[in-house]
Amino acid sequence: MDVFTAVSERRSIKKFDPAHRMTEDEIRRLMEAAVLSPTSFNLQNWRFVLVADQERKERLRAIGWRQAQFAEASLVILVCGDLKAHARDPGRYWRHAPEAARAAIVPLIVGTYEGREDLQHDEVLRSGGMAAQTIMLAAKAMGYDTCPMVGFDFAGAAALVNLPPDHEIVMAVAVGKRREHPQPRGGQLPLDEVVIRERFPEA
Repeated sequence: MDVFTAVSERRSIKKFDPAHRMTEDEIRRLMEAAVLSPTSFNLQNWRFVLVADQERKERLRAIGWRQAQFAEASLVILVCGDLKAHARDPGRYWRHAPEAARAAIVPLIVGTYEGREDLQHDEVLRSGGMAAQTIMLAAKAMGYDTCPMVGFDFAGAAALVNLPPDHEIVMAVAVGKRREHPQPRGGQLPLDEVVIRERFPEA
């Protein structure tokens, strides 16, 4: 499946086949795609908590407005972010780069993020959002469907997966085999309303 087909056919699925199980090879393939998602300074600050245990998925459903996707999907991925990734041996993010590039870039990582909690938070959201989209498109190409989800108790989910205090949940992505076709799209806004050439016009 090419990228444009995956983009056009990706839908947020609400009903999954609860009997389906993804193989470990499939999960690994999906995660190998996820970690190719871009991050600023190559921070790789996303962290992915894979929830496949049925009891734990049911607990997610209980703190997620009883949404069936949490319990019925084959896999629920909590897309999280490490707020302190910039301080965790940042040289390792550039270990394969030429020495001159490494010497120039690595000090910038700490200098950019240290003491900037707002930027650390924003960077986690940006990185996690891009990774979630990679997961959804890769899953579609693999024959799976997905549903991005934010309708749950984030603090409860953090406790459920023992999230470290310097990490943050961005969203959940449910992955599985759909058991019904999605409804028709609600309708996209026209391009001329959402695409602006060069600059917004004067008010």
